[in-house]
Amino acid sequence: MDQTVGISIIGLPADFDGWGDLLALIRRAFAYMDGVIDPPSSAHLLSADNLAGKAKKETCFVAVENGRVVGCVFALERARDFYVGKLAVEPELQSQGVGARLMQAVEDLARERGKDAIELQTRIELTANHAAFARLGFRETGRTAHAGYDRPTSITMRKVLS
Repeated sequence: MDQTVGISIIGLPADFDGWGDLLALIRRAFAYMDGVIDPPSSAHLLSADNLAGKAKKETCFVAVENGRVVGCVFALERARDFYVGKLAVEPELQSQGVGARLMQAVEDLARERGKDAIELQTRIELTANHAAFARLGFRETGRTAHAGYDRPTSITMRKVLS
């Protein structure tokens, strides 16, 4: 049974004004990373203004349930692909297909615009994310160390669109 039946995926409305609520959602979605990943998540550095600015430069899809935003994805369109820079889902809905539906919206748009791929980064420590993205067709293409670290901290994953 589809656990996301009552959830709609839509493009962020032009008149969206719930930036504070969206910021709170992102912080809740990334809270589990505190103490798990090193370096820490940058979600605490975001502000409502940052998100509004991001939405002016990137495509944003939101998952809506009963009028409440329960997930979002921000994707930057580049020459040959889309780069997913932020994917967040309410903690109680994680692992229930909401993130997959948000990613499908990005993939559908990428195909519509003739892009070759979708790319993203996830943290080394988040092995459940690696597995979830692999199920969606993403493959590891590289590892990156953040500034100040002498070891890889992020994994780049790419899904080639055929």
